[in-house]
Amino acid sequence: MRPKTFKQFASSLDLDVPPNDWPEALQSLWFDAKGDWEASHNIAQDLPTTMGSWIHAYLHRKEGDKWNAGYWYDRAGRSFPNYSLEEELEELVEANL
Repeated sequence: MRPKTFKQFASSLDLDVPPNDWPEALQSLWFDAKGDWEASHNIAQDLPTTMGSWIHAYLHRKEGDKWNAGYWYDRAGRSFPNYSLEEELEELVEANL
């Protein structure tokens, strides 16, 4: 079942894998929240959407690659954020609920 709130999303992190009926963007964010940057990135880089670009940007920001993150934020039509990664993750999740 698709979560309706960030709190429900966070509760799903007890699972071993994200539900396969979730959209790929939400699955990507789930893997990131579980600490699996690589699995998250593998999904995000194959999403040819504005949301895919935003998640891709967030992931490169998280790894400390500011130049690459900036490129993907531009592709997503977003400014480089000046708030925490945790806040951005929550914003991304909520945008995908």
